[in-house]
Amino acid sequence: MKYLCLVYFEPKALTVLSEAEKIAFDNESLAYDEELQRSGHFIAAEALDSVKSAVTVRVRNGKISTTDGPFAETKEQLGGFILIESRDLNDAIQIAAKIPLARSGSIEVRPIWELERK
Repeated sequence: MKYLCLVYFEPKALTVLSEAEKIAFDNESLAYDEELQRSGHFIAAEALDSVKSAVTVRVRNGKISTTDGPFAETKEQLGGFILIESRDLNDAIQIAAKIPLARSGSIEVRPIWELERK
């Protein structure tokens, strides 16, 4: 089954890291992606730019409206994702628990709902 691991973190937590700590953390994250590739769990992963660059789009009555930033104000922000293949939810949880940002943020694990064309 495919699962999306949504990686949330509090941006302020990363601002206290030194440049060397940031580089080490990035390297640890990339190394985990490589470990997932070797184990056959990895499908895709990307980090996201700051929510300051986000735009929320809505269409109501055929009209497009946009709002700067995310819809909800929260301390934790979506920072990226990892799309994985795993046996089941328990396996996906074990994989998500090893994502480095899980130690200071949170990882939402959600099954992929595969749509069928008819």
